[in-house]
Amino acid sequence: MRIKYTISIVFFVALVIIEKENNIISSKMDSALTMRRLENYSKHQEVIPRGKKHILLLAATRTGSSFVGEFFNQQGDNMFFLFEPLWHVEKMLTLDTGGTNATASAKAFRDVLHQLLLCDFSFLESFIQPLPVDHITTTLFRRESSSSLCDEAVCSPFIKGVFERYHCRTRRCGPLNLTMASQSCLKKEHIAIKSVRVRQLDTLRPLTEDPRLDVRFIQLVRDPRAVLASRMVAFADMYKNWKQWATDGDETIDEDKVRKLKGNCDNIRMSAEVGLSQPPWLRQRYMLVRYEDIARFPMRKASEMFGFTGIPFTRKVRHWILRNTQASKEAGGIYSTQKKSSEQVEKWRFSLPFKIAQVVQDACGPTLKLFGYKFVNSEEMLTNKSISLIEDKVFNFS
Repeated sequence: MRIKYTISIVFFVALVIIEKENNIISSKMDSALTMRRLENYSKHQEVIPRGKKHILLLAATRTGSSFVGEFFNQQGDNMFFLFEPLWHVEKMLTLDTGGTNATASAKAFRDVLHQLLLCDFSFLESFIQPLPVDHITTTLFRRESSSSLCDEAVCSPFIKGVFERYHCRTRRCGPLNLTMASQSCLKKEHIAIKSVRVRQLDTLRPLTEDPRLDVRFIQLVRDPRAVLASRMVAFADMYKNWKQWATDGDETIDEDKVRKLKGNCDNIRMSAEVGLSQPPWLRQRYMLVRYEDIARFPMRKASEMFGFTGIPFTRKVRHWILRNTQASKEAGGIYSTQKKSSEQVEKWRFSLPFKIAQVVQDACGPTLKLFGYKFVNSEEMLTNKSISLIEDKVFNFS
């Protein structure tokens, strides 16, 4: 079965490349993929409990999605949470094609998410390298960030001498058994998945057409200037010439990165425009949340998010939010979910050079306007603490 999935993915990617270059579409391959999805759906059709909520937290990198994802990860025994499962899909497609093909990625992301929401890990398995043996893997990305994958029900016996990079930290477990994970998922009341890899919301429309899924989309956004400031810290080497250009002008700014910045902003904005327009397939299914609002009012925004999803806002989550939004300065790191959140909101303003802020404003102007972020016209305005760059804005989802 694993060999079949691997072969199918290779052909799937190849066909997309051919389509791009020669406009040739193979109806046979599309039919095969459809039949395989239907077969997988039928296996789970009788066991998905009624009332189960399926949550997709969609964001871009460095938007605070790991922090917000913890709201669902900390929910308790009724929640099955997955942290960035599409990492494996993106990695394999990049290796197979020498780059990320948008069409191939969108289809693969959609199909993997669809099956995962049905607690079916078989399609994801075909993207994990090395391939799992008997549905067992030691290489699932960030396993320890999904408490559901370290539950007692999913914790196989520890095997001495077997290395697992992302091993569980709450208990001593052996390699991840994906069959056990699937069985545990099916018993949970709800499932939530966090991903920073979905580029366009409308590519996920087929998920809303499956009557077994009660899907809710939460799109998390953040000021693009803050996102870039965070990336310049987390990926300092990639932006070294930007810093030099901003300070002494000796280096030329990387125009390719500027184009990518604009492309990312446009994708985020277009997804939000689709969601906020509330087409029939998204009515009562879409919510837009700004990171800045969560950082300033974490309990209120968390309550709104859980109210939107129809999932109880548990005491365990409330306690986690209190502990992790009042963390000391020493507790927070680049990838930490422990931060004094109110101090993080506009901290970027004192590290991002004004010249680079202007580049972002030029590239992402429509995005800034849509989400209610004020433009700065001088270095003094950028660093003036008395001037907030966050407009009061209410996004309607009726």
